[in-house]
Amino acid sequence: MPEDSPLVSAPVLVTGAAGFIGFHVAKKLLDAGVVVVGLDSVNDYYDTTLKEARLDQLRVYPGFTFLKINLADRLAMEAMFQDSGFRAIVHLAAQVGVRYSVENPYAYLESNVLGFLNVLEGCRNHPVDHLVYASSSSVYGANTRMPFTVHDRVEHPVSLYAATKKADELMAHSYAHLYGVPCTGLRFFTVYGPWGRPDMAVYKFTKAIAEGQPIDVYNYGKMKRDFTYVDDIVEGVCRVLDLPPSANPNWAGAVPDPATSSAPYRVYNIGNHDSVELMRMIEVIEKNVGKRAIKNLMPMQPGDVLETYASVEDLARDAGFRPSTPMEVGIRKFVDWYRSYHGIATDSSKESDGLTSA
Repeated sequence: MPEDSPLVSAPVLVTGAAGFIGFHVAKKLLDAGVVVVGLDSVNDYYDTTLKEARLDQLRVYPGFTFLKINLADRLAMEAMFQDSGFRAIVHLAAQVGVRYSVENPYAYLESNVLGFLNVLEGCRNHPVDHLVYASSSSVYGANTRMPFTVHDRVEHPVSLYAATKKADELMAHSYAHLYGVPCTGLRFFTVYGPWGRPDMAVYKFTKAIAEGQPIDVYNYGKMKRDFTYVDDIVEGVCRVLDLPPSANPNWAGAVPDPATSSAPYRVYNIGNHDSVELMRMIEVIEKNVGKRAIKNLMPMQPGDVLETYASVEDLARDAGFRPSTPMEVGIRKFVDWYRSYHGIATDSSKESDGLTSA
């Protein structure tokens, strides 16, 4: 974020600040001199020790304040907004996980729908310059036309998680239309990197390969993902934060563009614009860990899609940025962090490209 940004001296709320992306966004804003209020419920969807470790990194900044609040707690959210004076909000808190949503549907409605409604109501009653919120590549669902573009309709989600993210986009549009709340939704594509979530593939595979444990490879490895390094995601978020949307003067109801509106509303993809085979990702992890994976090949799981691939032309045009970190670079940085965080020494006796059997 530029030093002369109008948001530098104003408080910004980052929800999900103890989470993977929220932590990185909050840190980048704090490094730029922005006063940040971080909100998180610190739930136990995965190990809270990692979440607390992220928060410890943020608490060293004098401009950081942390609030432990559940998004679905209407009274607590109303009280927070009453005393806030927020100029902008980066809403990243959510119940995540496609497969988890198959077995735990109510958690997704509570956090992703009711929780987001409380954020929108806060913005309506206490206006902000810009609400930037996390959507997901999962909204593309059954669509198989590549690359995914924000100008495509997304009417066929294949998981409840995806449906709640699509619902968020619709809810945001209604508040932009009815109350003039400037809203921008960001569809993230398979984010990975240091401080990542233990339930995500890069983390799970790294841990299992390092420990000589088998990894579950779904659809027998015949899947492709647009893996996006977290620093690229964060750069996109912060650039968009400085670009509150206005109405698109060319928008027409007869030929409605899903990515824009006659209201102050936008949707962007943030992805690496590079669809990579799952087996290739595993190979890169193997090279960096120095061990071969024991692969447990399994059928496709409910809620999964075969491929994701982001068109980022709108983001590049409006924000002047497109993600570009090669997977080989990003995974190396992740494995380096993983070893450091878990206190695992690097075996300098092995060749950098040598592999041993797990």
